[in-house]
Amino acid sequence: MPRRTPHSSISAQPATTSTAHSRGRRRLLLGGTGLACLLLSGCGFKLRGPQALDFATVHINASELSELGASLRRLIATTGSTRVVEDPAQADALLQVLANNRGREILSLTGAGKVREYQLTQTLRFQLLDRRGAALIPPTSISASREFTFDDSQVLGKEQEESLLYNDMQQDLLQQLMRRLASARHAH
Repeated sequence: MPRRTPHSSISAQPATTSTAHSRGRRRLLLGGTGLACLLLSGCGFKLRGPQALDFATVHINASELSELGASLRRLIATTGSTRVVEDPAQADALLQVLANNRGREILSLTGAGKVREYQLTQTLRFQLLDRRGAALIPPTSISASREFTFDDSQVLGKEQEESLLYNDMQQDLLQQLMRRLASARHAH
């Protein structure tokens, strides 16, 4: 009978078991991932991206020189289905920005009575009309808010942070607006 050393029998057994175990685990993970992909594709899940709009041309009453107007024009251009026109008479739909308001409210104060926290808000009010003036989307308000801590000793940095938060809220509102526009149905 051949002689076994304790080291060879101990090290050979676990390596074989762990390799088989990791292969089985890998197969299970790949199978689970494949099943998840199949289920998601079957339910109609798509990554968020530009959505086609139901009208070929749109007029926007916000100036193309404003940050809101320029961003909105870029987003509509990415749909591939709709073109922004400057003449309202040539548009299938009219997007009217009725208001774009920003606000700042005090949330909390320090013991010395100085502002510790603000809540920043931005509200966008709009409507979408067809070329006859009928409402495809009646006047609608969408809003976003962010909490913002304030520190007197870092005024410049906090001003930049506030500006970034407003930009983030505006992008959020524009994405909400684009989803609303994508769900609007145009009577052909």
